[in-house]
Amino acid sequence: MNMQPTKTKFSHSSWASSEKPREKLLEKGVASLSDIELLAIFLRTGVKGKPVLNLAAELLQRFDGIRGLLDADFESLSKVNGIGLAKFVQLKAALELTTRYLEKGFERGDAISDPGATKRYLKSKLRAYHREVFACMYLDNQHRLIQYEELFFGTIDGASVHPREVVKRVLEHNAAAVIFAHNHPSGLAEPSQADQRITDRLKSALSLVDVRVLDHMIIGDIEVLSFAERGLL
Repeated sequence: MNMQPTKTKFSHSSWASSEKPREKLLEKGVASLSDIELLAIFLRTGVKGKPVLNLAAELLQRFDGIRGLLDADFESLSKVNGIGLAKFVQLKAALELTTRYLEKGFERGDAISDPGATKRYLKSKLRAYHREVFACMYLDNQHRLIQYEELFFGTIDGASVHPREVVKRVLEHNAAAVIFAHNHPSGLAEPSQADQRITDRLKSALSLVDVRVLDHMIIGDIEVLSFAERGLL
């Protein structure tokens, strides 16, 4: 059965135009803010006849949420009154800052010990792809990151993964352990039978060279599924 991810709906009636997101952030913390309120703080001002909260809501509605907004090109964004080149550049810079912030947590020297941080890092790397991509995090014997690498690129519904090539790259990096990851462009993070089969094949192949597979993560729109947490390794 083909299932489509549920699209986020943004309602103008769910908040009052008199709300002050900056004050709410200071009083209740950043996690208390909705996507609309966070974007309104970023935009700072609206346009004539359209307060900033309304502009933020319009953008999220038009581009199906934060992901669609950050993935949008300048031509698409510029069709919205109030969004010009300056705000487009700011949005792209904000996205890159987020990616670099997450990468800093995986510089060599720090052992990978936080599954949540690993999920956020891999999500920032793979979620935006509209085709399936298979990646590997090479780790040393202390589980410190040696390198992240995207190995195989496929279509919207699959990518061919070659265990021989994976073993070759693992040995070239002198890795002692690995974490695999791939995205599901459908947005659903549930593993398929093919996902389970290739994970088993890779685990068996790497065991012959004494390399551990610590996890295989599937990146969806919202969730990240961990094979290790599911007991699938």
